[in-house]
Amino acid sequence: MAKKHDEQTETEKSPFEVGDEVEFKLEKNDFTGYIDKAYNNAFLITFESNDPEIIDKYHNKTVVNHKDLKMIKQAPRIQKDPDEGSDDDSKKDDDQKSSDTTK
Repeated sequence: MAKKHDEQTETEKSPFEVGDEVEFKLEKNDFTGYIDKAYNNAFLITFESNDPEIIDKYHNKTVVNHKDLKMIKQAPRIQKDPDEGSDDDSKKDDDQKSSDTTK
């Protein structure tokens, strides 16, 4: 089923974002890592391990469901300016000003 334009995915609803440091369990062991990429309901996590079997099997990356993550340190968030999306309006204002000066 296709996502409607105004619907949010599970990861958009979650408190996690790319760059956050998180904790998760992998093969009954606790690990910490950083979120690299968001998917519909999970995140790609980069982590380090001293266990050669874990390194060989996962290559220091794994995908974890957002429900299985615990926040350790939140990455800095960029504040979105609500006026940012109105670039067309500012262009119209500039066009209006230039046409006023030519009259």
